[in-house]
Amino acid sequence: MKRNLWFWLYFIAAILLAIYFATRIVMAHMGYGPTAMIRNVSVFADTNDKDLTTIVAAAGIPSGTHTYAIKLTFVNERIAQTHIARESAVRRLANGNLAIKVNLYRAVAERTDGVNYYQLSADGKDIKNPSATRGTGTVLFRGRVPNEIGEITKAAANLVGDLDYLEWIDNRRWNLVTLGGITVMLPETDPIAAIGNLVVLNKKYNILSKDIKVIDMRDNARILVK
Repeated sequence: MKRNLWFWLYFIAAILLAIYFATRIVMAHMGYGPTAMIRNVSVFADTNDKDLTTIVAAAGIPSGTHTYAIKLTFVNERIAQTHIARESAVRRLANGNLAIKVNLYRAVAERTDGVNYYQLSADGKDIKNPSATRGTGTVLFRGRVPNEIGEITKAAANLVGDLDYLEWIDNRRWNLVTLGGITVMLPETDPIAAIGNLVVLNKKYNILSKDIKVIDMRDNARILVK
């Protein structure tokens, strides 16, 4: 079938464009041209109230770096070492620059070693540099903590006005120590319910204001007060 002039013009234009873009791609891989060099690294987080300079510094990608010389897996590994990024993804943009998307850990409590205070995520991970002072109105843990503290933190927050700290005992159960010096021995099974019962008792009888030393709740059938 006879082709008209416009067909051949479009055909030639398509070939030229294909050659152009193929050449650009090859040049970028070889390190030539503006799209072969990283001029900017953009970082996006799942929250807007965080300082992301730590992420940028951990990525360690100076301007002018050959974009295809970067191993994205290594960048993710360096970001993971910051202890504030729960997960990250790095991708190359069409202009040769890099975009980093991070999901950050969120502080739900604090931990103290007796000297400094560390912000903790819900999986018991230190997520910021230590501070010399305790945060106001925070649930505090003393010593080491297990890998999941989200639920116990939510429960203990109902006693934050009376709570001094929580301590993980023998890797199996919690002690709750009040500002008045009372040690509440929580059970291994369902310490959340035990804290709920303690909240009810305190509202009814102000038990945490009494002159007592120990509230033993390890036996679900009874509560011992000493």
